[in-house]
Amino acid sequence: MSGQKPSLKSGGSAQSRFQVDVVTEASSAAPTPTAAPAPAPAPASTDGSKHPDESKGRFRVVGFLDSGALGSAMDIGLPPDVSYEPDTARSDSVSLHSTGTGHTHISDSHSNTYYMRTFGHNTIDAVPNIDFYRQTAAPFGEKLSRPSLSELHDELDKEPFEDGLANGEEPSAAEEAAAALAAKEAKGGTIKFGWIKGVLVRCMLNIWGVMLFIRMSWIVGQAGIGLTIAIILMATLVTTITGLSTSAIATNGFVRGGGAYYLISRSLGPEFGGSIGLIFAFANAVAVAMYVVGFAETVVEMLNDVDALMTDELNDIRIVGTLTVILLLGISVAGMEWEAKAQIVLLVILLGAIANYFIGSFMAIESKEPKGFFGYHTAILLENLGPDFREEETFFSVFAIFFPAATGILAGANISGDLTDPQSAIPKGTLLAIVITGVTYVAVAISAGSCIVRDATGDHNDTVSDTVNCTDAACTLGYDFSICKEGGCQYGLMNDFQVMSLVSGFGPLISAGIFSATLSSALASLVSAPKVFQALCKDNIYPGLGVFAKGYGKNNEPLRGYVLTFCIGLAFILIAELNIIAPIISNFFLASYALINFSVFHASLANSPGWRPSFKYYNMWVSLAGAILCCVVMFVINWWAALVTLLIVLALYIYVSYKKPDVNWGSSTQALIYNQALTHCLNLTGVEDHIKNFRPQCLVLAGYPNSRPALLQLVHSFTKNVGLMVCGHIRTVSRRPNFKELGQDRARCQRWLNKKRIKAFYTTVFSENLRHGTQFLLQAVGLGRLKPNTLVMGYKNNWSDGDMRDVEIYINTIHDAFDLQFGVAILRLQEGLDISHIPGQDELLSSHEKPPVGSKEVVVSVTMAKDSDSDSCPSKTTSNQSMMVAQIDTKSPLSLTDQRLLESSQQFKKKQGKGTIDVWWLFDDGGLTLLIPFLLTNRSKWGDCRIRVFIGGKINRIDHDRRAMATLLSRFRIDFSDIHVLGDINTKPKKHNKLTFKELIEPYRLKEDDMEQEAAERLKAQEPWRITDNELELYKAKTNRQIRLNELLKEHSSTAKLIVMSLPLARKGTVSSALYMCWMETLSKDLPPLLLVRGNHQSVLTFYS
Repeated sequence: MSGQKPSLKSGGSAQSRFQVDVVTEASSAAPTPTAAPAPAPAPASTDGSKHPDESKGRFRVVGFLDSGALGSAMDIGLPPDVSYEPDTARSDSVSLHSTGTGHTHISDSHSNTYYMRTFGHNTIDAVPNIDFYRQTAAPFGEKLSRPSLSELHDELDKEPFEDGLANGEEPSAAEEAAAALAAKEAKGGTIKFGWIKGVLVRCMLNIWGVMLFIRMSWIVGQAGIGLTIAIILMATLVTTITGLSTSAIATNGFVRGGGAYYLISRSLGPEFGGSIGLIFAFANAVAVAMYVVGFAETVVEMLNDVDALMTDELNDIRIVGTLTVILLLGISVAGMEWEAKAQIVLLVILLGAIANYFIGSFMAIESKEPKGFFGYHTAILLENLGPDFREEETFFSVFAIFFPAATGILAGANISGDLTDPQSAIPKGTLLAIVITGVTYVAVAISAGSCIVRDATGDHNDTVSDTVNCTDAACTLGYDFSICKEGGCQYGLMNDFQVMSLVSGFGPLISAGIFSATLSSALASLVSAPKVFQALCKDNIYPGLGVFAKGYGKNNEPLRGYVLTFCIGLAFILIAELNIIAPIISNFFLASYALINFSVFHASLANSPGWRPSFKYYNMWVSLAGAILCCVVMFVINWWAALVTLLIVLALYIYVSYKKPDVNWGSSTQALIYNQALTHCLNLTGVEDHIKNFRPQCLVLAGYPNSRPALLQLVHSFTKNVGLMVCGHIRTVSRRPNFKELGQDRARCQRWLNKKRIKAFYTTVFSENLRHGTQFLLQAVGLGRLKPNTLVMGYKNNWSDGDMRDVEIYINTIHDAFDLQFGVAILRLQEGLDISHIPGQDELLSSHEKPPVGSKEVVVSVTMAKDSDSDSCPSKTTSNQSMMVAQIDTKSPLSLTDQRLLESSQQFKKKQGKGTIDVWWLFDDGGLTLLIPFLLTNRSKWGDCRIRVFIGGKINRIDHDRRAMATLLSRFRIDFSDIHVLGDINTKPKKHNKLTFKELIEPYRLKEDDMEQEAAERLKAQEPWRITDNELELYKAKTNRQIRLNELLKEHSSTAKLIVMSLPLARKGTVSSALYMCWMETLSKDLPPLLLVRGNHQSVLTFYS
C-alpha cells in the first residue's frame, strides 16, 4: 500500500510518544480478517528507567481491528501486511469518563485510556465540544476538561495530569457540591417547566390582578376611554421595554435560579445585584401580604353582606388572611409541581371570569338598567370617551393607581432555576403575557366604557320626564340620573367597584375571579421571594444569611426561605393596614425594572465581546429610556416612597461596595472600567509630561509582598491615590523556570495586596540574578504613561557576610537605574527589612490552600542560593521556586533579634504621632528628595509630623543660605518647621570613626602596591569590587564627608521618625562596588529609619502656575 501513512513502530526509541498494539476483535457483521501478531513491547531505556508513558499508563493506545474499523486502525499506523477496506472505514466511538470530581476526561471507547481519536490520528488534542465550556455545576451535563496546554506542549519527561485534573486545579468544596447537585439533577426526578406553564401562565396570573375586576371600571369613569387606553399603553410601554431587556439578558448565557437578582447581579455586578436582590425578595414577601389582605377583604365583605362576621371587620381580615397564607405555604412547601397545578386551576377560573364578563356585556337585561348597565350603545361610548376627573383626581394619580396592575412581568424569570430552557422560555413567555394582558385591559376598558354610564341611582322610577334638561347618554335610553350630580349615587362606573359583577352573566364567577387573581399573585410572590433570597444567600453577598441558602429535596426547595417569607407576610397581614407600605413595594419592583433596563444599556455601552444575546430585538437607547421611564413612574406613583427606595438601594450599594464580596461574574461594570482605563491610558500617551503633574511612580523590589512589609507600607504611604506602585519580584533560578507556578504566584500575591488594601500591582520575572531581573522590570513594566520612574529598594544589610559578587550585582543595579533615567530610593532599617524567615506571618495562600484549623502555618525557606536583594536571610523561595507551607503544632518562641525585626517591620502601619521628618537635602536632584516627605505629611498617619530641612552651607553665609532656602520652600508651597544650615560638613571626622571605616574596607582592598602589577590587574579583573589604593586616595575627601555626615546625623536626627537624605553618587567605572557600599554603610549606620533618595536630576517641583 503505497498510500499508507508511516506507522508508529512499537520497537522504536524511548522517545516515542505512543505505544501501539494491534489486537484482533471479532466482528458480528463480517468475518475477521487476518491480522499480524501484536508487536513486541518497546524496550526499556538505556539508562534503565521506564518509558515515560509506560510509567504513567495513560497514553498506551490499543488499535482494534474489525471489518468496520480497519480504516481507523490504518490511520494510527499499522504494519504494512495488514489489509483494510477504505470504503468501509468508520471511526471508533468516543465516550466520556468522569473522574468523580466534577471533571471528565475523554477516552476511547475501545481502549478505555485517556485518549481521543481526533481525525483518525494518534493525539490527545480534542475537537471543539460544548461540554468543555460548561461551568462545574452545569445542570445539563458534566463538565469536561480539554487537554491543558502543558499536556500538549511540555516535554515528555513531565508527567501529564500531575495534579490529578487535566487543568491542574483541584475543585473547591462549592464546585464539588454543585457537581453533586448537577449529577443528581441528571439522574431525573427534578421538576422543570416549559415556557407556557413556567412563564406565560405565571406572568398572566400576576399581571391580571384584582385591579382588573374592582378598579378598571372606576379608572374608565375618571379618565374616560381615551385616557384609560393611554394609561394602559404607557404602563405596557414600560413593561414591554423591560420585557425586551429581560429577554436580552436572559439569552446572553445560561440563566440560573434567582430571577431579577441573578439577571442584575451577573450584568451589573454584586453591588447593584446585592442591593436589588434584598429589596426585591422583601418586596415579594410583603406583596404576599398585600394580595392575601385583598382576598381577605373580599371574603369579609361577602360575610358582612350576609351578616356572618366572626368578630369585627379588621380582626376577620386578620383571621382569614392568616388561614389563607398558611394554606398557600402548604401548597408551596409541597413542591413546585403542586404549586404549578394550583396555578393552572386558578388560571382556568380567572379566564372563566373574564369570559363571563364579556359574555354578560352582550346580555342587556332591563332590570340592570337603573344601575347603569344598558348594553353597548354609541351614546354611552361617546359620553365616556373623554375624562371626568372628580375628588381631586388627576391623570397621574389615576395612572399611579393602575400601574401596579401591570407589574408581575418577572414572575416567570423569578423561577428561572426551575425552567427547562430559561433562555427560550423567558423571552417568549414574558413578552406574550404582556401582549395578552395588555389587550385584555384595553378590551375591558373599551367594553366597560361602551355599556355602562358613569352615574346611576339604581331606582326604577328615575325615568325621563323632562327631555329639555336631561342631556346625558342615559336620557336617550329613557333614564334621568341628573340627580347624581349632587352626589350620593351608588351605581355606575364612578361609584360601584363591583360593577363588573353586575355586567357579567353569572355574578359569583367574578367573585371567584377576584379570589383567583389575588391568590395566584400571592402564590407567585410566595414562591418568588424564597427563590430570589436563596440565590442571594448562595452568593454570600451579606454575611450571616448563608443559613437560608440550603435547599431540600430533588428540586432544591428553599424551605427556610419559605418559612421566612411566611413570617414576613404574616406580620404584615396582622397589621392589616397596607396603604402606606403598598407604594414602597410598587417602587421596589420599579427599581428592579429600572436596573434591568440599565443593565442592557450598560452592557451594550461597555462593548464587551461577551455581550452577545441571541435575542436581537433590543436597543441600548430604548433600554436607557425604559430605565428613565421607570424612575419617572416611581416618582409619579409616590414621590416620598421613591426617595425611600433610592435611599435604601444606595445604602445597600455602599455597604456591598465597602465589603467587596469575593465574587467575579464578568459584569458589564468590569468591562466598562476596562474600556475607560484603556481609553484614558491611550489619551495619556498623546500628552507630554508636565512638572506640575509629576508623581512618584515606584517600582519596589519587595520580593513576595509579605516579606518586606515596612518597605511596602512606606512606599504605599506616599503613592496611595497619588502615583503608581508596582511590587517587583525577581525570582533567581539555577535551572529551568516553572512558568505555570509563576502565574499562580502572581494571582496569589495580587489577591494578598488587594486584601491588605495596598493599592499596588505585583509582577514577577525569572532571572539569573538581581541585576538582570531589575533590567527586565525597568524596561518592561508599565503601560504608556503609567510607567515607573523611581526604583525603590531595601538596603542590603547582610552585604559584608555574603559573597561580594552579590554586592557587585546590587551596586550595578543602582547604576542601571540611573542609566535608564530612573530615580533611586533605598530604605534602611537597622533591624533589617526581610521577615520571610519568621514563622506565622501573613500568608499568601488562597482560602482552599490554607491548612486545617488548629494547625500553625509557617513559611519554610529552602533555597539553592541566596536572593540577591535579601536582607539577612535566604530567599523566600524553595528549590523549585515556590512557597512551601508546613504545619506545626506549637508556636516556637522567637529570638530577641526576630522580635525586634517584627516590631520594626510594622512601624509604618501605625500612626506616627508627633515628631519630625528630617530632610537632608544636600544635593539638588530635581526635588524628589523634598517631594516624598511632603507627600508623606499629607497622610493621616504622618499628619502630626513636621518637616525639618538640613542643607549644606558655608560657615560665613549661614543666615543667607537659610533665607534662600526658606524662600524656595515657600515658593514650592511646602510647609516646614525649621531649616538647619550645616556649615561644618567639611570638618574632619573623629579619629575613631576614621579607624572604623579603615577596618571596614580592609578585607576589600586590592593592595596593588604589595604585589606585581600583572597579578594585581588579574585579581582586579576577577574581583572588580576590590578597592585600589589610587581610588582611596582620589576619593579621600568624599570618604571623610560620609563619615562626617553620619556624625551630624546622629547629632541632629537621632530622634526623627524618618530621615530622608540625598543618596551619594558614585561614578560608574571609577568607584568600586565595595567602596560605594562602604560609603552607604558608614553614612547610614546606627540611625532611625533612613530613606536615601536621588532623583534623575529633572525637576519634579515648580513654583509656576
